[in-house]
Amino acid sequence: MSCQSWDIFCTVIDNFGDAGVCWRLARQLAREYGFVVRLWIDRPAVLSRLVPAVQPDVPEQSVSGVEVRRLTHPFPQVRPHEVVIEAFGCALPENFVEAMARRTPAPMWINLEYLSAEDWVAHYHALASPHPRLPLVKYFFFPGFGPNTGGLLREADLFDRRAAFQADPTAQAAFWQGLGVPPPQAAAQRISLFAYENAAVAELLRLWVEGPDPVFCLLPEGRLLPQAAAALGEPLATGRIVRRGRLTLHVLPFLPQDEYDRLLWACDFNFVRGEDSFVRAQWAARPFAWHIYAQDDEVHWRKLNAFLAVYGAGLAPAPAAGLAALWHAWNRQAGVARAWQAYVAHAAALADHARRWAAQLGRHPSLAQRLVQFCEKRL
Repeated sequence: MSCQSWDIFCTVIDNFGDAGVCWRLARQLAREYGFVVRLWIDRPAVLSRLVPAVQPDVPEQSVSGVEVRRLTHPFPQVRPHEVVIEAFGCALPENFVEAMARRTPAPMWINLEYLSAEDWVAHYHALASPHPRLPLVKYFFFPGFGPNTGGLLREADLFDRRAAFQADPTAQAAFWQGLGVPPPQAAAQRISLFAYENAAVAELLRLWVEGPDPVFCLLPEGRLLPQAAAALGEPLATGRIVRRGRLTLHVLPFLPQDEYDRLLWACDFNFVRGEDSFVRAQWAARPFAWHIYAQDDEVHWRKLNAFLAVYGAGLAPAPAAGLAALWHAWNRQAGVARAWQAYVAHAAALADHARRWAAQLGRHPSLAQRLVQFCEKRL
């Protein structure tokens, strides 16, 4: 038995990260490996915001070589594929699990977990969990940054596409034009601002308005928009341009994944949120700040600090401290103006580090590569 066919199950819990990660993985398995991939998702409308080719009201469709199916209850009787991925702990339909048990040989069953840089990830990665009743085994697969983890999502041609875009002024001008945005001044710092609700945005925007250097801020439509509007004292909507002091702010539409990648490549600094944009910011090879999704019992702080420890290991103490201060202030939603000024003092060192970090991570197998290798060894 091979691993030529895959089922990926995705339940959209909140925001867009679950759908975004599952789509990138499904598309890569179909494009780069030629696998048969079936993506089951309970809210195709969420996926259609990221992938406009997906029609939100069509229960079965083929997009970029991926069969996209609406995850419904009751679930239809279908034959499971050779590999079944249960993304982020979403529960598989019981009749599908029973069909897996009847399949000979049984499929590889993988629970794809959330990304973390914490030390325990390497210990629990790839552990097996036998089903309590059926002749099935589920494996826990943890994305991560070290060699003993599941790696990170990265298409094979990603670095080539990024390098070509960042070296081509004509492509960048066409990108801004496609967004309806005039090209930024050469001296302006280009900043993308994508975050959850964050009270610190008022402090940050005020600093950029009053600061010594021009700032060209790109604010995609999203949950931060009402707070940014309140801070600037005027309504904001897609296409709106605000010029205030040293700040020029453009409100962008919610961008599909591929367009959002190019936005990250085009900016000097990126504020990102969640998991998918967090990883894509690292592949952009630009300095960034991560607004982590807040969890109960302050668990998210452990995840944030674990990544800062890994990411900052190759930095001199002063730039590492400056970056950590900015991330902490942004996630505490207080003190961000002073922290931003500290970042600016070390901007050149952090830009160099971002390029080195992306290159270092790029030398490791991607999440898709490690998944395929893992399955091939066991099938």
